[in-house]
Amino acid sequence: MTEARIEKSVFLKASPERVWDYLTRPELLARWFHPADTGLVPDAAFALLSNSGDGSKVCWGNVLEAEPPTRLVYSFTHKWLEGHKTRVEWTLVALAEGTLLRLVHDGFEGAKVDVFDSLCDHDAGWDEHFGKLRTAVLEIATLPA
Repeated sequence: MTEARIEKSVFLKASPERVWDYLTRPELLARWFHPADTGLVPDAAFALLSNSGDGSKVCWGNVLEAEPPTRLVYSFTHKWLEGHKTRVEWTLVALAEGTLLRLVHDGFEGAKVDVFDSLCDHDAGWDEHFGKLRTAVLEIATLPA
């Protein structure tokens, strides 16, 4: 099998700065992904919490690199990966009246799970979340400060 990685891109009708906010601010992450216990800032740990509101941790990692508003890299794991840390990299490119957002999710090799099944599951999950992000960045409501 070739390198186990997911690569996706989406065009968003929002500025890179606005998209960046949706990738890093807890209250905006909650609108399309999961609520976060903290903002995603350089060299900091974070946890993404259950959408059920019970406060349980579903995903977690550490921000490895942050270059607002063009690049964000973090480690990423959850209980189904049995603690194996993968890597998520977001690249934001200003394009016309919006942003080209690219995702690379890699580092699945060495996990104690079926790597292909994990790729399929994560691929489907990212598709679902990208759809929600596309809608969320268009919300007319003023972004919280």
